[in-house]
Amino acid sequence: MGNNLDALTTIFTEFYYWVTVVMMFLIHVGFCMYEVGASRRRNHMHTLMKNTMLIPLVTITFFFFGWWIYFAFPNGPGIRGGIDFEAAKSYAPWAENMGTNLQDHLTGVFWAAFLLFSWTAASIVSGSVIERIRSGAFWILAVLIGSVCWIIDAAWGWHWDGWMVHILGYHDAYASGVIHAIAGGFALGVLIVLGPRLGKFAADGTPRDIPPHNPWLVTIGLFLIYTGFWGFYAACNVPIISPEVIDGQITGVTWTGTNIYLAPTTLSAITFNFLMSLSGGLLMGYMVSKGDSFWTYSGGLAGIITASAGNDLYHPIQAMIIGGIGVWCAYKLHFWVERKFKIDDAVGAVAVHGYAGFIGVCIAGFVLWGVPSSPYEGYAAINPLGQFIGAIIMFGVLGFLPGFICAKILNSMGMLRVPKDIELLGLDIKGDEAYQKAVDDVKAAEKAMLNG
Repeated sequence: MGNNLDALTTIFTEFYYWVTVVMMFLIHVGFCMYEVGASRRRNHMHTLMKNTMLIPLVTITFFFFGWWIYFAFPNGPGIRGGIDFEAAKSYAPWAENMGTNLQDHLTGVFWAAFLLFSWTAASIVSGSVIERIRSGAFWILAVLIGSVCWIIDAAWGWHWDGWMVHILGYHDAYASGVIHAIAGGFALGVLIVLGPRLGKFAADGTPRDIPPHNPWLVTIGLFLIYTGFWGFYAACNVPIISPEVIDGQITGVTWTGTNIYLAPTTLSAITFNFLMSLSGGLLMGYMVSKGDSFWTYSGGLAGIITASAGNDLYHPIQAMIIGGIGVWCAYKLHFWVERKFKIDDAVGAVAVHGYAGFIGVCIAGFVLWGVPSSPYEGYAAINPLGQFIGAIIMFGVLGFLPGFICAKILNSMGMLRVPKDIELLGLDIKGDEAYQKAVDDVKAAEKAMLNG
């Protein structure tokens, strides 16, 4: 490690990221509780296992190729050069860094922090498709977004040398677009192909409300997501860095914490803005939904997501207002899309993550117009056009299109949606005998009603 100062910095950074991983694990606990609370009794275990098994599947695939993508693809699809094999070689699964190595304290915890972002992206999709998707189909989709799509967008727009940062001036410090808009767009693409739950829409197309089975679980789940989001925010920072690493630019001679782009920030600043954007979201969620508990709590999450793109630079009052604007837009868009296009998003994930994330990226372009996107010279400044193009790339190009195309392929093979009778009886039925017994029970009940 060179000297005692370097050793202390390394050990502190290692422990810092390890703690963020532990905190972010609560996000996944929250998603599991949230989705089970939102689903009906006959689908509880299917809902839970669907979301649980993405953990090993995404973890293993992220180890084998997801992490490598982040370092290999910052140049984009031939925009600033090709695949950077040299930079990525240390992060291939067989590399010395990717295992027990007493000289490398940071790769494992940094990999794990990004991995928890991957789980989050997949879990966002999971909630929207509950009660009708086949588990195997969802797991394929989870690997696609968790270990391919989102990490490509991270390489492009969430890497200090990503082409979107360099050319567009793209700024998304706490992942309004990089995690949330892409996951929301991906979910929307899947939902268009998957179709609504049986009974969601009346014969005339009027949407019916399918309330959460257990509002308490939904509430506690969302509060756990709020809690895990503290770890999410901290993991988006580099906790301490010497000025020599970034050539003394902007930071002068002072050791500092930075955001993902290596521009200075502090945990104090984002603490103000996290709480103010949460508060703005909760207040707007309560007002726009007229006190509906589900949308009030979801509004808190959407408020944080909307402000996240610029929460390293906003004033706290800006964060509060921006959070509220995002929630109002997301709520209105959710019900408009539901009525107009008959999209059944079971937990509002497309709205809370996708629409709010897209809007948050765009708002940052106006509020932070002209602010440097990077401490390095030669990078474009933050601007509305760059942010808008970035939002389209995140939500549409890397989110919606892969989700839609993969769902189409799975659907053409009969692998996407459970059969109608299974959906009616419940997805928790296991095995041919159990299924046949359930069918017989339903038929017997129908016969008894006719004879009664």
